[in-house]
Amino acid sequence: MNIIAAVDKRWGIGIKGELLISIPEDMKFFKNTTTGNVVVMGRKTLESFPGKKPLKNRTNIVLTSDVKYKADGAETVHSIPELLNILKKYDSEKIYVIGGGTVYNQLLPYCDTAYITFINYEYEADTFLPSLDEDKEWEMTDESDEQTYFDIEYYFRKYKRIKE
Repeated sequence: MNIIAAVDKRWGIGIKGELLISIPEDMKFFKNTTTGNVVVMGRKTLESFPGKKPLKNRTNIVLTSDVKYKADGAETVHSIPELLNILKKYDSEKIYVIGGGTVYNQLLPYCDTAYITFINYEYEADTFLPSLDEDKEWEMTDESDEQTYFDIEYYFRKYKRIKE
C-alpha cells in the first residue's frame, strides 16, 4: 500500500481542512499516479473535493467512524479491520492513502511506499504526517531535481519501508 502527500519542512500537510498550498505540477503528479487505482481517504478529505464528490477514474474508499455516512460513488468503511478486509481484493501496489491526517497516521504502518512532494518552506499547519526522514523504518530511495512554483522550491520524493 502507498501513501501520497505533499508536506512542508515540518511535515505539515494542512490547516483548517485545507491543503497548505496547491502546486499545479503536484496536482498533476497526484492525478497521474492515482488514476485507475484505489484511493483511501477519510470523510473530511472527500468533503474537501469539488462538489464533495469522489475522484473520477479511481475506486474511492472512505474510512469514517460515522456509521450513517454514505457517499455516492464511494465505498464506505467504518474500521481499519473492515478496510483491510475490503482492500484484500486489490493489488496493494495500486492502493493509495490520500489523507487526511488521521487516516495517514492510522494506515502508515500498513504502507511500504510513500510518494511525498516535499515543499522546502514552512507553513502554518495544524495537521502533520510523521517525518519519514526521522523514521528509522523508512528510507528515501528517489528524489527529483529541484522544482519551482513561483519562489517555492519542492521535490518529488519516494520513500520505501526498510525490509528487515
